[in-house]
Amino acid sequence: MSPSVLAVDPLLSGHVGLAVVLIVLLKVLLVFAFLLVATMLMIWFERKLISDMQNRIGPNRAGPFGLLQTLADGIKAFFKEDLIPERSDRLVFKLAPFLSVVPAMLTFAVIPIGGNFANGNRGVVHIFGHDTYLQLADPPIGILLVLVMSSIAVYGIMLAGWSSGSKYPLLGAVRASAQMVSYEAALGLSVVAVVLVSGTLSTNGIVTSQHTWHWNLWVTGVVPFIVFFIAGTAEVNRPPFDLVEAEQELVGGFHTEYSGIRFAMFYLAEFMNAVTFAAVITTLFLGGPNGPRLIGPGWLWGVIWFFLKLFVLLFTFVWVRATLPRFRYDQLMDLGWKTMIPLSLGWLLLLIAVRVGNDQGWNLPLVLVISMAVLVAAYGLMVLAFRTAARNRLESEVSA
Repeated sequence: MSPSVLAVDPLLSGHVGLAVVLIVLLKVLLVFAFLLVATMLMIWFERKLISDMQNRIGPNRAGPFGLLQTLADGIKAFFKEDLIPERSDRLVFKLAPFLSVVPAMLTFAVIPIGGNFANGNRGVVHIFGHDTYLQLADPPIGILLVLVMSSIAVYGIMLAGWSSGSKYPLLGAVRASAQMVSYEAALGLSVVAVVLVSGTLSTNGIVTSQHTWHWNLWVTGVVPFIVFFIAGTAEVNRPPFDLVEAEQELVGGFHTEYSGIRFAMFYLAEFMNAVTFAAVITTLFLGGPNGPRLIGPGWLWGVIWFFLKLFVLLFTFVWVRATLPRFRYDQLMDLGWKTMIPLSLGWLLLLIAVRVGNDQGWNLPLVLVISMAVLVAAYGLMVLAFRTAARNRLESEVSA
């Protein structure tokens, strides 16, 4: 298999020598070191910001401004006793935390974190005599890899709850699987909208198609961005969708029986998924490293713009967590099946109609009016069906 099939990165398009291997190893080290440091800072940032919003102090003891509190918590968890329940499946119980952490790390490998994408440059930078991208890998199906990793991460939660041998973690695992099925469809449909307007599955190609403020945020009509944001928040179990660990009902959810470093891995995976998910949104909808170039090299400004967008999204995650209460489980299911999936599917059909109309030379305003009328009629029929079913169910309960 040729290197071009494995990755489109120009670094691997020619002869792979010792220098190329060393550059790849350096990129691996830098990407995952950044992800771990960013996760540690995200934990501190979330605790500090929520405490400010709730008029509390937050971490302020370990290090300046409490920056080393996460490191101190990790060291403490590492040396705590690792308990394994007597009735658990020991092998699966031990492996489950890795199935939560590893997918988050692998997802970040296909995210472009810098580079100059102006004038069709595709973010290529020159390092040690070689051209490469400021991302670990750029497979031709990069965005599909993101969807696959998000699905695999749920297996860590599901197997952790099942292998614990306790009913409350098992309920959390069942909730996780149902939640994944409910929101994966809406997530995938919003990604299809991005692929439709970008014309590629490569994450680097998606960023390249968004140069000069041609962001998918408004090219797709904002709706796919909103759907992806909500569905992705549910996919990574961020509040207010953290039903798999609802302590009011499940004692602590899928990780109730975990302690020590294995519990810390689930804790790390939760915040690592937040960072990775924000990076995916930045890549798909906000232009990735694209932004105005001021004084200095273009690739450096790409890194700066990427981190600024990432920071805004992470702030939004914390803001939502501190603002909204946790959903009831029936509300979670209703939002996914009755709102998110129909909305994302309908908007995708609208985008397809517009593109077909442009290709065939149809009257675009007329296409928009007809398409919107069809979508409104379909939505009205769906609401009518839901209300009729609810009324029939209520009448049957009363008669019984």
